[in-house]
Amino acid sequence: MDVDTVIPAMLVDAGGSAIQIGILTAIMMGGSSFTQLIFAPFISNYAYKKKFLLIGINSRILALFGMGIMLFYSAAINPSMVIWLIFLLITIFSISGAFANISYTDIFGKSVLQESRKPFFSLKQVVNGTLLFISALLAKKALGITDYPYNYGYMFFVAFGALFVASLGFWNLKEVVPSKMKVSSPSHFLSLIKAELKSNPRLKYFLGFINTMGISISLLPFIILFGKEIYHTESTATGWFLLFKIIGSVTTGFILFLLAGKYKYRNLLYGGALFSVLMPLLLFIPVHMPALITIFVVGGVVFTAYSISMNGVLLEISGTANRALYTGIAGAGNILPAVFPLLGGYIIKHYGFTPFFILYSLTILSSLYFIYKLNCKK
Repeated sequence: MDVDTVIPAMLVDAGGSAIQIGILTAIMMGGSSFTQLIFAPFISNYAYKKKFLLIGINSRILALFGMGIMLFYSAAINPSMVIWLIFLLITIFSISGAFANISYTDIFGKSVLQESRKPFFSLKQVVNGTLLFISALLAKKALGITDYPYNYGYMFFVAFGALFVASLGFWNLKEVVPSKMKVSSPSHFLSLIKAELKSNPRLKYFLGFINTMGISISLLPFIILFGKEIYHTESTATGWFLLFKIIGSVTTGFILFLLAGKYKYRNLLYGGALFSVLMPLLLFIPVHMPALITIFVVGGVVFTAYSISMNGVLLEISGTANRALYTGIAGAGNILPAVFPLLGGYIIKHYGFTPFFILYSLTILSSLYFIYKLNCKK
């Protein structure tokens, strides 16, 4: 489910404002990941974490099903209540993803050899992207056959079915290697964080990187709002935007899979930052639809580059015993990605899009310092 494209577009069609778009994006992109800092101490106490992975995944499945049901009956619900229900269900969906991600990262890190991680991450993006491409075609069709809210209702039922089928493989997952770090209390957890920050200087720069570069994946909801307010795009355009973003993502994943043994995370980090700065500049293309489509293709490139590099670097700087802890600490790096959409919504409402895009670009450029200091060797 491509939440940063579809759900903001749905909120716009439901009558959401720039500030509400900012709040929803903050929940999806940064706020939910920040909760990893809360979940990590609890999960770290368990040697086997598959059950927590399944709890998170199944909660996301139920949230998608609930969204579809709610949209089908939304005509009988007060419009303001519909917006609140969207916020509630997407919060459940997003926080469940953050909860599942701690266990997923831990299980993956101790199951896949270090030399196989780049090919695995790249292949994972290709497979995920291909499945998303198929679901995007279905979503595009669903968005075109009827009007809001039923078109989005159909689309969420498609997403529910796709995630349910994809989740079946996790039930057969064999977690063989135990990994456990005892965390007795919140104060003990804070002392562990301080100790890791002191003993591993690269962790600080990693947090700086995801605190700055992390806002790149929160830009597209505001591009959708820009298209709606400035170019008066229709909800049917969302299907095209989703499709072209996935094309960019799949193509990038496939290229990186072919080059898995030939590139370094450092180069991927720099490339992702440059493409991120390019996105708002593409709005200067005089014909608006080609400009928006190109931005979503580049957005797919940025999403894949960021996902692969962030997960790869996290595994590189952590070990088997402390990986769940590091995943939780990484949630702290999502402070700015959580706050930035809120600030963006306020800036757009009161000052327009231009100051927002300038602030975005300056923040992305500041990530270059942290990339340099990370000094990735692999």
